[in-house]
Amino acid sequence: MIETVQPQWPAPAAIRACCTTRVGGVSEAPFESLNLGLHVGDVDARVIENRERLQRQLKLPTEPAWIRQIHGTRVVVLGQNRGREADAAITRQTGVVAVVLVADCLPILLCNQAGTEVAAVHAGWRGLQAGVIEATLDRMQSPGDRLMAWIGPGISQPFFEVGDEVRSAFVESMPGARDYFRANNNHRWQCDLPGLAELRLNRRGIARVFRDPHCSYRDAGMFYSHRRDATTGRMAALIWIR
Repeated sequence: MIETVQPQWPAPAAIRACCTTRVGGVSEAPFESLNLGLHVGDVDARVIENRERLQRQLKLPTEPAWIRQIHGTRVVVLGQNRGREADAAITRQTGVVAVVLVADCLPILLCNQAGTEVAAVHAGWRGLQAGVIEATLDRMQSPGDRLMAWIGPGISQPFFEVGDEVRSAFVESMPGARDYFRANNNHRWQCDLPGLAELRLNRRGIARVFRDPHCSYRDAGMFYSHRRDATTGRMAALIWIR
């Protein structure tokens, strides 16, 4: 049976959202078991079966609108843009499932108070620093004070070690970013990626930000982690309007 993480947020009744775990699929090691990524070296037939299980067990209205993520800032509005090479997807249509794949990078789900607009964002450190959140909000019709955000399971600060180049990229382009880096004994830095994401959301007027407490790196039995395992599967964060 597929296990999911449910956002703890006051979303409108019309909104459905979740993030999968690694539990409940047919993939074999090192992808056991609910790998949803076709690009990581798993057997395609198993990934397709996992995706079909996902649609059946979650009773999704349609197949998720899978995108090809590139760690950038491109955003697609589902039903309007033809391309699917992007790191964020927006929809205002009922029954259209926006989705991003993650395994340490942050899944960020957005919805408006009226329950008429949603988005799914894939935010690794590169995309986050480059402005994937801001690019998504620029394409949404709802202002920040009418939106809420959920930051799903990703890598937490104690396990996300980065070098000077990552810290400098954030600090030089983002006031207040230095507070989200803690020096370690390796002369490197522990980066609070969810904290940086929340800061950027707040600066665009989104005060209602809800963060999931799980860590993809720490909770190995529940989540995939690229940094922990290198060769691994992908979870999916999904959001749609009923």
